[in-house]
Amino acid sequence: MRLPSTRRRAQRSRQRGLSLIELVMFIVVVGVALAAVLRVFAQATAASADPQLQRQALAIAESLLEEVQLMPFTFCDPDDANLASASSTAGCASLTEAIGREGSEGRFSTPQFDNVNDYHGYQMSGIVDISNTAVPGLSGYSAQVTVQAASLGSLGAASGEVLRITVQVTGPAGTSATLDGYRTRHAPNAAL
Repeated sequence: MRLPSTRRRAQRSRQRGLSLIELVMFIVVVGVALAAVLRVFAQATAASADPQLQRQALAIAESLLEEVQLMPFTFCDPDDANLASASSTAGCASLTEAIGREGSEGRFSTPQFDNVNDYHGYQMSGIVDISNTAVPGLSGYSAQVTVQAASLGSLGAASGEVLRITVQVTGPAGTSATLDGYRTRHAPNAAL
């Protein structure tokens, strides 16, 4: 039995597939969509290093802030004979502790920093660890420390019982991180 010619034509047209024009249009549409998706991926990849730079600057600032906060905070210089018994700067034999380094003290030199406030004004360009060894990959960063009297709760800045430590780190591509921390004097002459 033969099908009528219109039915045969309808069956053939259903079985034919895509025309050349339809195929070209499909390729163009997919190409444009793929280009847009690849552009988004390229921008995300190019900016992916930025958070790493910021995290590195923050890690440097945290490390340096912790180093400073762990130093003693005393009325007298740790080389003073009355260090352990002084309950104010008047109790020091001769070496009172003040904001800033005393003489030739340094982070790595002899004599070394021996009190929190010795770090005031400390700067480094290219990050080095506590043993003065350059940390690989951090030569593009710099850090600066500021230590100043501060108020905290019921303690006023004039009391001399609180120090505010600010660490500023700058790095590649304008990266920066600033952290503040406080160091308080506990008991009459704490943190020996």
